[in-house]
Amino acid sequence: MTKHQKHTKLPLRTMGTFAPNEIAILGSTCGTITDFVTNLASFLKPLSLTYVDASHHALTEKPNINYLTFNANQTITIQKDIQDNKFANYPLFQNSDICFINGNHYQGTHQIVIIDKEKEASLKKRINQLTDVICFVLKDKNTPVFEYLKDVIETVETIPVYTLDEIEKTAKTVNDLYIRKEPQLHGLVLIGGKSERMGSDKSLLQYYGIAQRDYLIKLLSTIVNGSVYVSSRKEQDADFENIITDTFIGLGPLGGICSAFMQHPNNAFLVVATDLPFVNKETLELLISKRNPSKIATTFIGKNNPFPEPLITIWEPKAYPVLLNYISLGYSCPRKVLINSDVELITIDEKYIKNINTPAEFKEAKNQLNQK
Repeated sequence: MTKHQKHTKLPLRTMGTFAPNEIAILGSTCGTITDFVTNLASFLKPLSLTYVDASHHALTEKPNINYLTFNANQTITIQKDIQDNKFANYPLFQNSDICFINGNHYQGTHQIVIIDKEKEASLKKRINQLTDVICFVLKDKNTPVFEYLKDVIETVETIPVYTLDEIEKTAKTVNDLYIRKEPQLHGLVLIGGKSERMGSDKSLLQYYGIAQRDYLIKLLSTIVNGSVYVSSRKEQDADFENIITDTFIGLGPLGGICSAFMQHPNNAFLVVATDLPFVNKETLELLISKRNPSKIATTFIGKNNPFPEPLITIWEPKAYPVLLNYISLGYSCPRKVLINSDVELITIDEKYIKNINTPAEFKEAKNQLNQK
C-alpha cells in the first residue's frame, strides 16, 4: 500500500545547523573563539559572514543565541537573545556565505579545531563533532596536534596546521572551502512568454537556422557545469527532456525563475530569454567569468542604460527567498529585484542585451545578424 502523503514534498535547501555553509570552531575558550572569528573576518571581505554563539545571559532552560554580522564596510551588527528555533533561524543565515559557529555550544558541518592545552578536556568531550575538520590552529606553537586526534580523524596527516597568528593562511583555507562549495550552475531557457506583440511564439523564431529556444539550449549546454532546463507554461505542452512547468502562475519570467528554484533550491541558474537574439557564446562566457556567488545575482547593464537585464542573468540560490519576498509584497518584476538588491553588475554594449518584441524588430535583427 502506498503511504499517504499529506503535504507536497518539496526539495529541501541543504542546510546545516544554521546555514548552507558553516564552520564550527572549537577547542578553546569562547573568548578566544570570538576573537579568532573577528580576526578572520577582516581577511574574508567582501564575503557575507555571520558568527553564532550561545546567549550566555539567557535565563531560559534552553539557551537563546547571539549572532554577529560582519558587514562589508567593516562594521559589526550584533543581535542578542534570539530564540533558538531552526525554522526561525534558517531565514536569518541562509544567505550567509560563511556562518561561523561557536563549537563549544553548537555543531557545524565543517570544523576548525584550535589546539589549546588548557581546553583539551573540553575538546575530548566533543570528539563526535569532528566530522570534517578543515584545519588545526595551534594556540601555542609549541603544543602540537593532540596524538589522540590521529586515532579519531583518518585524514589528520593531510589537514593543514597553522598557528593562531597565521590568520591569513586560515582565511585562505576558509575561502578555498567557500569556492569548492560554489553552487552548481544550471541553464534555464525561458519560453513561457505569450508573445502578444510578436503575434507568434518568439521561442520558435529562427535567427541562426533553428528555433531560438533550441539554439539557446545547445549554447548553454556547452558552457554551464550543470543541466539545461526549459521553463514553460503548462498550456504550452512543450516536449523537452528537462522541462520546468510554471508553478507560480501568472507571474511571467519571475514565476519561471521561482518555479526553477522550487525544484532546485541548491543550484544557481543562468537564465536566458528567447527574445535576446544577440546573445552569443562570448556574452555568456563573460557573464560566467564575472559571476559573484556572494551576491544574489550577476547581471548585465548597458553602457547607456541604467537598468539591469534580468533575463540574461545568473541568479544564485540566495536569490530565491528574495524573489519570494517581492512576490509577498505584490511585485512581479525581476528587474525591480535587481535594481534594489546587492548584485554584481557587468557593463556591456546595449546591442548584446536588446529585446526583440515585434515583427519589425525581428526583421531588423535578422538583417543585422546576416550582415555579420
